[in-house]
Amino acid sequence: MFHSDYCCWLLDHVCTVLISSNQISRVLQPGQPLTIVCQVSGYPLTDSSYGTCWVRQRQRQQMDWINCMWYNGNTANNDALKNKFSVSRDTSARTVTITGQNLQPEDTAVYYCAR
Repeated sequence: MFHSDYCCWLLDHVCTVLISSNQISRVLQPGQPLTIVCQVSGYPLTDSSYGTCWVRQRQRQQMDWINCMWYNGNTANNDALKNKFSVSRDTSARTVTITGQNLQPEDTAVYYCAR
């Protein structure tokens, strides 16, 4: 089974990240980077049947696809967000990490990693 969701609010210089129902809070200035790690279970990251993707849901907006990391390490990125977000992985730790650069209040969203 695989379930991870992350909430990030960038309002008035505050960022709150919810990781699997455990809340972590930290203060960010707009423009600072944010890293979110997704722990994957139920399949190996090198299984050619799957990729791991990141999406976000901004309030009252359609869901945005951000990027995907495929089994072979190749990535696919949303052209509109590729200069803001990057994705990496650690296959031995079974984690997929998204890093946001230069985040602004309009990047306030719930961030999800998904198979």
